[in-house]
Amino acid sequence: MARNFSYEGLSETIPVREAHKFDVGQFSEYIRAKIDGLDGPVDVVQMRAGQSNPTYLIKYREREWVLRKKPPGDLLPSAHAVEREYRVQAALIDTDVPVARMLHLCEDTDVIGTPFYVMERMVGRVFHVNSVPDVTPQERSQIWDAMNDVLARLHRIDWNTCGLGDFGKPGNYFTRQVGRWGKQWHLSKQSDIPEMERLIEWLDSHVPEDDESTLVHGDFRLGNMMFHAERPEVIAIFDWELSTLGHPLGDLAYNVMPFYMAPEEFNGLKGLELESMGIPDPEDYVHRYCARTGRQPFDLTFYVVFSLFRMAAIAEGILARAAGGNASSSNAREVGAMTGRYAERAWGLIEAKGLV
Repeated sequence: MARNFSYEGLSETIPVREAHKFDVGQFSEYIRAKIDGLDGPVDVVQMRAGQSNPTYLIKYREREWVLRKKPPGDLLPSAHAVEREYRVQAALIDTDVPVARMLHLCEDTDVIGTPFYVMERMVGRVFHVNSVPDVTPQERSQIWDAMNDVLARLHRIDWNTCGLGDFGKPGNYFTRQVGRWGKQWHLSKQSDIPEMERLIEWLDSHVPEDDESTLVHGDFRLGNMMFHAERPEVIAIFDWELSTLGHPLGDLAYNVMPFYMAPEEFNGLKGLELESMGIPDPEDYVHRYCARTGRQPFDLTFYVVFSLFRMAAIAEGILARAAGGNASSSNAREVGAMTGRYAERAWGLIEAKGLV
């Protein structure tokens, strides 16, 4: 039986894809001047994971790091923000939000062609399937609860104290986000999807009055965090490209989005026997988050619709990169083909709630 998790190491790596190769010799010369104690030959392989920013395992003898860089080619405005990834993780290293240690950021495109950063290599379990096969119901329950707990911890962070006071624009988060992803959709779209246009209009006219701001991850899901090798404990959250100052319920809704998608619809949970599996239902999961953050009960509909819409726009961007030969992952076309499904699910939820 195939395992649903992997250890962040050689089992996850492949030879560097042709489109993502860079001058390793030039990189090595540069990084030796920035990090002490590097000697011997350098070995570079690419991580299988990473739809957006190519990710590599860098090895000098017994020392290993992870490198993340922007992809080559023409990029959409504000996309692939490795500089923001580096900054937010560096700011969080001394908080109770688990992140990898940042080592160096290079914004000079003359070194390897795009900006990049180097970080500590973490070792543990990454669960790529939301149903988390191959563990007991008890551990599955603990894994989901640990994810819920670390999301609440993130949203309790004092971002001003962390030095992130200028990391985004507090206020009008969803208005700005609908505009941003609507623009990205129109720049990336490979075909006409009527639901996307209807969603942009609906979201614009249904933005909630609540305008709370916290530090948000932007892509908070099970596959973007690493668990301890033996315990159901989150040891690092990865992929902070979309992080900003924004509304915490955007993160929460994105995190519960799998409950509204079927397993064949890119890793959903809809229709599964959640109770016997040890996975909370969405209402219980949201209740736990509210208890941990002191939030009163609320209607999640707008936030889930927005998350599905945003995911549709992201998927179309992945499809566009695949069409241009710049995809960062081998299953980019499969992911990109989900655009219409996400949009249909979002509009279907609006209709089911009688909000058309």
